[in-house]
Order: sequence, then C-alpha cells, then structure tokens
Amino acid sequence: MSKNRKDSEAARRRAYWRANVRLIAVLLAIWAFVSFGCGILFVEQLNRLRLGTLPLGFWFAQQGALYVFVVLIFVYAWAMDRLDRRYGVGE
Repeated sequence: MSKNRKDSEAARRRAYWRANVRLIAVLLAIWAFVSFGCGILFVEQLNRLRLGTLPLGFWFAQQGALYVFVVLIFVYAWAMDRLDRRYGVGE
C-alpha cells in the first residue's frame, strides 16, 4: 500500500473517530442536562408544572431521565449507522 493511501486511510479513521466522540459528547450532555439539570437543579421551577397528577420535576427525576436515556440509545444507534455508511465502515 502506498504512503498516500495509508495517510488517507489514517485521516479517514481519525475523522470517523472524531465524529463518533462528538456524537457521544452531545448525547451525554443531553442526558446529563435531563437527569441532573431537570431532576435536581431545576426541580423547583419544573415542579410548578404538572404532568398528569405529578409535578414535572419529580417526574423527570423518577421517570423522564430514564425515558430520555432509552431514546438516546436509539438515537446513537441510528446516528452510528449513518456515520458507518458515510465513512465506509461496515460490520
């Protein structure tokens, strides 16, 4: 394999890894905001609103963060499929 081809392949792998880490960082930031922010920091403000019979801050602390986490798992899987196709990385 030629040096240019190896350099090109290495650059592609680095770009793929950077995109993967960026995606993980964004999803973790969303998860942290929802679980820590909505469940702890902003609970008093959110408790002024209600979701059915429950205060919204309580709901986020008990259920909402879990639902968001599950949704983020599916978002990650979908986004990684797109990244894999974009960078030609297959299973």
